[in-house]
Amino acid sequence: MTRTTDRRAGFAAAGRILAAAALFVAMTGGVIAPASAQERQVPESEAQVQLSFAPVVKQAIPAVVNIYASRRVQVRRSPLFDDPLFRHFFQDQMGDQPPERMQKSLGSGVIVGEDGVVITNDHVINGADQIRVALADRREFDAEVLLTDERTDLAILRLQDTDGESFPTVPFADSDELEVGDLVLAIGDPFGVGQTVTQGIVSALARTQVGISDYRFFIQTDAAINPGNSGGALIDMQGRLVGINSAIYSRSGGSLGIGFAIPANMAQLVVRSALEEGEIRRPWFGATMQGVTSDIADGLGLDRPRGALVTRLTEESPAHRAGLRVGDLILMIAGRPVEDPDAFGYRFVTQGVGGTTEITILRNGNRLALTVALEPPPETTPRDTRELLGSSPLTGAQVMNLSPAVAEEVGIDFVDEGVVVSDIRPGSTAQRVGLQRGDIVVEINGNEIETTRYLEELSEERPRVWRITIERDGRRLQMAFRG
Repeated sequence: MTRTTDRRAGFAAAGRILAAAALFVAMTGGVIAPASAQERQVPESEAQVQLSFAPVVKQAIPAVVNIYASRRVQVRRSPLFDDPLFRHFFQDQMGDQPPERMQKSLGSGVIVGEDGVVITNDHVINGADQIRVALADRREFDAEVLLTDERTDLAILRLQDTDGESFPTVPFADSDELEVGDLVLAIGDPFGVGQTVTQGIVSALARTQVGISDYRFFIQTDAAINPGNSGGALIDMQGRLVGINSAIYSRSGGSLGIGFAIPANMAQLVVRSALEEGEIRRPWFGATMQGVTSDIADGLGLDRPRGALVTRLTEESPAHRAGLRVGDLILMIAGRPVEDPDAFGYRFVTQGVGGTTEITILRNGNRLALTVALEPPPETTPRDTRELLGSSPLTGAQVMNLSPAVAEEVGIDFVDEGVVVSDIRPGSTAQRVGLQRGDIVVEINGNEIETTRYLEELSEERPRVWRITIERDGRRLQMAFRG
């Protein structure tokens, strides 16, 4: 045997030993509490090497469910139907209303409450008229929606007509305790083939460049995740829920070994909000931040780019009252490192509302600790929600007066005043001209927009040309339309 072959055989044996070591911890006492790095040991016998994932799977799989969502959608009719002559001859056969069909989607979910509370992805059930949940034992239940949160891409359901039955659950883990290299199992219903378990490791933590929700802070795993796995469980070797499988990176639609899960700490916050408040309540910080480049890091005397640099503060916000200043660099929150603004947003929100938390900052080369109150954002200005009608380019847009509470709901940085687009009616003029949720309407034909009432008055006029200025993601865009 050559030296190269010996080396390959050694690598393979080492891999088997490492995997078996983690299994050994889980199967011989690790179920009660997670083992620390110092307690993990190499197996000492052949029997230990041959251990199986089966006990962990048996513990978790009864609480993982399949979700079938149905929604009615209108079928686009042929352009011929717009012709008056065609309508004259075929009106009786076609009818006045566009035909409808049932669109079905498949996903997964996890039972986290003994009374039948289920967590899944918002995109699995969004817009559904009927939701059916199938358990691992093939029983099926209708489900009601307790809460949906597009910003985290999470939804909370409750099984109906259960006659008081107590259901198996998967307990939450502290996802902040995960480490790269930890073994994990993904459970779900990929491609509708039936409940499936795949195994892998935690490939990376705190992935913030994945734009599938407003809070970009994901667990990356190489456990195979495919369409239909969305909303399913990512569990550790103690059978605890560490994440909700949500997305994959793929060029073909199948798994390439790059999957992303929403951390359990965020999922637990949404579940708690659904059960205790009936709505999402997130703490408000009141500061705008930017990432740290290599040049900024050099100027601050850092060994590497890290942290969230404060660029703007809202007066009387929790951040302002805590003593934060523009130019401060946030390095830690609640003892956890902050690598960039997305990481800070996740860690701050998962603190929940109530009490205080501590942040560590760098100011003029000195480290300081500040205490920040965990308060919900206030509605300092009545939102005065209005849907714009008439014949303007904004027709079909729903708008609100800006306040910290409205900015948080829509998912934008708060500005002192203005009017923001909170929703857009499908098929409306506003949608066709490219208006988006979160756009701030700044000006119309040179008139500065301060309230929804004034915007509504302007939108009912009939100018020859509409000149509209909006602010989107910190940039001002100008649009012009014929009246």
